[in-house]
Amino acid sequence: TNNLRSGALPIPIKVVESRTIGATLGEESIRKSVLAGIIGLSVVVLFMAFNYRLPGIIADLALICYAIFTLAIFKFGITLTLPGIAGFILSVGMAVDANVLIFERLKEELRAGRNLRQAIDLAWSRAWPSIRDSNTSTLITCLILFLFGNTFGASMVKGFSITLALGVGVSLFTAILVTRTFLHTLLDGMKLAEHPSWFGL
Repeated sequence: TNNLRSGALPIPIKVVESRTIGATLGEESIRKSVLAGIIGLSVVVLFMAFNYRLPGIIADLALICYAIFTLAIFKFGITLTLPGIAGFILSVGMAVDANVLIFERLKEELRAGRNLRQAIDLAWSRAWPSIRDSNTSTLITCLILFLFGNTFGASMVKGFSITLALGVGVSLFTAILVTRTFLHTLLDGMKLAEHPSWFGL
């Protein structure tokens, strides 16, 4: 009732039809949502590998770490509802967005003649303001949605905002530490002139 009343126009509600829905319908919806998330994550992994070559594959490893970290956090007292799953899937897009910004800057620095170590550091530092601002605005939106859901009893909105905020926080962690560490560990000793096609150049 609270979910129906929040934001509704002052029009009386009449019961036209009533049905009893079994638990299997909800289970099937969650199963399909999880399947959609897996398909979406797989498409993102293929896109990153195809478009950014070797750095994209490294980012895919960081993205897999992101998914594992996020799901591990969800295990501690967070029940995944359909809105919650939607928030998690959306946060995957936020995680990829950070990597796209870093790798586009990386390509620019490599074309400018920087070596790999310099290019990685410059790409990250120059992409960071955009990553910070976009994720901060998302977190502010999550806070507003949480307060709205808490005030009007809209638990679906709260679940969406919580999982999205957690996902964005983990995506910041992976972008700042995991992706950058992987890039330096695996690429610092590589000679760019010998393998330019591995970087999409």
